[in-house]
Amino acid sequence: MKVLFISPEFPETFWSFTHALRFIRRRASHPPLGLLTVAAMLPAEWEKRLVDLNVAPLTDADLAWADYAFVGGMVVQRASAVAVIARCNAAGLPVVAGGPLFTIEYEQFDGVSHFVLDEAEVSLPPFLEDLIRGCAQRVYRAPEFADLTTTPMPLWELADLSRYASVGVQYGRGCPYDCDFCNVTAMLGHRPRTKRVPQVIAELDRLSELGWRGSVFFVDDNLIGNKRDAKAQLLPALIAWRGRHPHVPFNAQVSMNLADDVELLDLMADAGFDTVFIGIETPDETALAECRKKQNLARDLVADVKRIQRAGIAVQAGFIVGFDSDTPSSFRRLSEFIQSSGIVTAMVGMLQAPPGTRLFERMRLEGRITDAMSGDNVDGTTNILPVMGLNTLRGHYRALIGQLYEPKHYYARVRTFLREYRAPAVRPRLDTQRVLAFFRSTARLGVLGRERLQYWRLLGWTLLRRPRLLPHAVTLAIYGYHFRLISEGVNR
Repeated sequence: MKVLFISPEFPETFWSFTHALRFIRRRASHPPLGLLTVAAMLPAEWEKRLVDLNVAPLTDADLAWADYAFVGGMVVQRASAVAVIARCNAAGLPVVAGGPLFTIEYEQFDGVSHFVLDEAEVSLPPFLEDLIRGCAQRVYRAPEFADLTTTPMPLWELADLSRYASVGVQYGRGCPYDCDFCNVTAMLGHRPRTKRVPQVIAELDRLSELGWRGSVFFVDDNLIGNKRDAKAQLLPALIAWRGRHPHVPFNAQVSMNLADDVELLDLMADAGFDTVFIGIETPDETALAECRKKQNLARDLVADVKRIQRAGIAVQAGFIVGFDSDTPSSFRRLSEFIQSSGIVTAMVGMLQAPPGTRLFERMRLEGRITDAMSGDNVDGTTNILPVMGLNTLRGHYRALIGQLYEPKHYYARVRTFLREYRAPAVRPRLDTQRVLAFFRSTARLGVLGRERLQYWRLLGWTLLRRPRLLPHAVTLAIYGYHFRLISEGVNR
């Protein structure tokens, strides 16, 4: 059996880092972890290929080679997935589809021969058994959550890792919180389930064997969903691993209660985590209560952010506008919060309601669902009729995005961050492309860019006050270039 794994293309979005990746000559942020993991679940004797449309085209020769195409992706990849399925259909190649996009919307895809939905550890084995016997059904669902201790190591060797800026690994799934706009718990449950720590270490060792020396992103929805296990098992093992690999930085998604635990902060910093993403959503407590973001209530969120940054861990954050309780003044308060906190990478999106969430059901009953959600957090769209009116919401949103990523405000935020940020314990290895990225940035941003004045001021300020953080300053300047172009696209 010959199986072609196809990862649909991501559109140009906030997290695609399309414009930033050009400075280091990379094509995409991460290889498709889900498909590489599914590949490892197939019989070893089957032939396997990966085509990631984010780094390489899908050719007619690829389609002619395969007996089956396995397509997986997220909601934001919908348009590309539709095109991929159409090409497979035209070539007479049967399609097997899975992943979040198809788990949520499988009824919308007529061209798919078989759907393997939910968690593949559970739904894939019966499909493979039926496929081998010649009696495969169209839809396979998982009646229970997966035991991640059975999850195999991804087949990293199918991907050309040199085309990517980072790689992802997974320790666990599930989140203990209950935000009403989030479909993580609907798909993966409230109880965090994890691999055994030796599995994770084996994956890191395998990446090292394949020559990977860059950053590693823990894709867990909340790496500290089980703080006890993280502190007692995972982080000590990562600290020991970093003793052998001192230049590999980690980053992860966590919850704001990280700021409450000094021991946990120190362990994460010692393990090599230099960046975390936190869903803050809003500093407005009425809106936090509205969306059941209880873990962020009754907090000094600015102080929490700065506490994490002073531990040597940069905070990236997600924010949402368009809650029912939002008013025009909410946008001003959010802008002030982001600027004062020094959160440089601030993803602000309009509220969307994913199917399967409490928010979707409430909006459906109120007749306020307008369309399928785009899955793009910052494209200026929503599938909800907002209380303040769609045109009003869009106007305030576009003004907010434009202000946040206008060079004057963005570079001021970078300096606020660098004042607070303790130089992290891990110092990434500088490869040739990252050295060249500095010179490319001086040309693109320092000479040709409209941010050139702010760029040189930032570099001078950093050299005088925080010289060890100069690589961070250059990286954030490059990120700002990407974010500005994305925000300008939203405002067109």
